[in-house]
Amino acid sequence: MTTRPQASQPIWASIDIGSNSFRLELARLSGDRYQRVSYTKESVRLGAGLDANGMLTEAAMQRGLECLKGFGTQLVGIAPERIRAVATQTLREARNRNAFLERAQAVLGHPIEVIAGREEARLIFAGVARLQPSDKPRLVIDIGGRSTEMILGRGEKPVRAESFGVGSVGLSMRFFADGRYTPEAFRAAQVAAGAELEEALTLFRPELWREALGSSGTVGAVAQVLAATGQTDGRVTPAALRWCIERCLEAGSQDKLQLPGLKDDRRPVVAGGLCILYTLLTQFGIDELMPTKGALRQGVIFDLAERRQPSGARDPRGASVIALQERFGVDRAQADRVAAQAEKLYRQLVGKPAPELLRELRWAAALHEIGMLVSHHDHHRHSAYLIGHVDAAGFSTNQLQRLAALALGQRGGLRKLEPQLADAQLLEQLVALRLAVILCHARSVPAGSLRLERDGKQLALHCPRSWTDGQARTHYLLKEEAEAWARSALLELAIH
Repeated sequence: MTTRPQASQPIWASIDIGSNSFRLELARLSGDRYQRVSYTKESVRLGAGLDANGMLTEAAMQRGLECLKGFGTQLVGIAPERIRAVATQTLREARNRNAFLERAQAVLGHPIEVIAGREEARLIFAGVARLQPSDKPRLVIDIGGRSTEMILGRGEKPVRAESFGVGSVGLSMRFFADGRYTPEAFRAAQVAAGAELEEALTLFRPELWREALGSSGTVGAVAQVLAATGQTDGRVTPAALRWCIERCLEAGSQDKLQLPGLKDDRRPVVAGGLCILYTLLTQFGIDELMPTKGALRQGVIFDLAERRQPSGARDPRGASVIALQERFGVDRAQADRVAAQAEKLYRQLVGKPAPELLRELRWAAALHEIGMLVSHHDHHRHSAYLIGHVDAAGFSTNQLQRLAALALGQRGGLRKLEPQLADAQLLEQLVALRLAVILCHARSVPAGSLRLERDGKQLALHCPRSWTDGQARTHYLLKEEAEAWARSALLELAIH
């Protein structure tokens, strides 16, 4: 039996920046035991602030910033490495998300990661699997404000995780924007939801799972209504959903809807949520959907704790990198050579590197040639595109963009990356990677001991005379590299 976490144990924090609500969870962990310290939820409706051009309105951004400012005060005293903030569908869509993220990170006092839909689904399942364990094959559904995640899994392992671009906020804004409830609007909303989810019918067919669970948001809100009205004990069934829809039609409008257990912050989006739920249950043959304890915010904490394990054995990012190498036919021996050289140079350059930055450098080296499968010519550009657009378990969109920048900058001119290289940490990683790629260009480990020294913006790579005499081609490439840095004015590189 696991012990209850002690008050002396450190606190972990997760911030879920959703399309409808923002949530902050503080918790302690002891083995598999999870103890919530505090939970704060605010209805921000960020997703309702996306205009027709895909831009977040200033009013929506201000609602989000005010909420995050309050969250930031609750994070005081918690170690930064035990805090993770993730953003979902609305910030995946928003064209001006970077402008919002810059302001949001300033008021929160912590970086915010935008995660892809499949990564969101994986983390949802992690929360459910740990807080409500089972060996049964199960289907987990999470209906958010602008997306719906579906996951098949068993135990703690997700077998398939997908995200679909339909959610309670988006559907309600489209079909119930005026607050009126009509049979035509409900039918149209269900058809739209069904069209979005239809491609999942084979992937999540009933014979693949034995129980269906609903996580967070919409499912929890509907379950509360059903329990409060005595329709069910909280489980969601097709008949119970029809009853809810009939009550909406009887009311005729959002303002007149009176359902025990329905909170005011759910009122504007309940119709869209009911349509998605009813479509899911009828299309996928779900007789009953049970509300579950776990959700994205708990999954984020469990995942973060696993990343902090010294061995890193449970960090899914390492497995994702290996899977990508296999998928794109990467020369693993060359990738390992470049990674080893890059790490050696990086340690000389920065002294004691931050573990996460060192891992990023090694991952960039592991994937720097995946673009070779597309074309040898300009393969660094193909590598950058693939890394920047792939779904990779464990990685946020932000981190994949960093790896893509390193892949793009592994060779050639530096002007293409000048804006990103204002980030001193990225600049240091890139120096190490570019030099390692040159040193291993003949697909062998260079003999001899090279030493990289730094004095402010001036770098010096010292090559033994015996090495230089036997490596004329490599020495020539290093001289060209020094000229490339001289043209950039970012730093000076001397080859001795």
